[in-house]
Amino acid sequence: MINHTILNLALDTLKQGGLILYPTDTVWGIGCDATNEEAVEKIFKLKKRSDSKALICLVADDRMLKKYVKKIPEAAFDFMDIEDNPITIIYDEPQNLAKNLIAEDNTIAIRIPDNDFCFQLLRKFNGSIVSTSANISGQPTPKSFKEIHEDILKGVDYVVNLPDEKIGAKPSSIIKLSNDGKVQVIRK
Repeated sequence: MINHTILNLALDTLKQGGLILYPTDTVWGIGCDATNEEAVEKIFKLKKRSDSKALICLVADDRMLKKYVKKIPEAAFDFMDIEDNPITIIYDEPQNLAKNLIAEDNTIAIRIPDNDFCFQLLRKFNGSIVSTSANISGQPTPKSFKEIHEDILKGVDYVVNLPDEKIGAKPSSIIKLSNDGKVQVIRK
């Protein structure tokens, strides 16, 4: 059952260009509006991460995915259907996203999360949300909320107060699907 007060506070923070710390289907994530360049820049600064390193976005469903990717390879739907674990897919030719979110090779990494809170947040927000692990760049990914560094906790505008027992505690698999049909495993 979703706590609507928590959902609405996270939603308001995203709409105002703020950063949220929230549980996803994989690990605790730092998120923002994926169309807001200033908000994306705040994440790079908070994580002390080079803006040449791409970030992952979340979308609620296939319909929303089509809003951010010009051409979705058919194989993407096959991978999403057969994969049991969370999978992030890197797509060619992103659109309607913050420019500093798009990788230098004109690609974007997107996942459809299997998590009720994320799904509800994405649907109500009606847009893509950045999802990057809640750690300083180069540091280990926290496996639970209590492992999140104090600088991250202080650096976000809103911390979603939900239990994290069901989080997978490991990042998603990442594959790159090129429009020319090539498939490359980036992270398993």
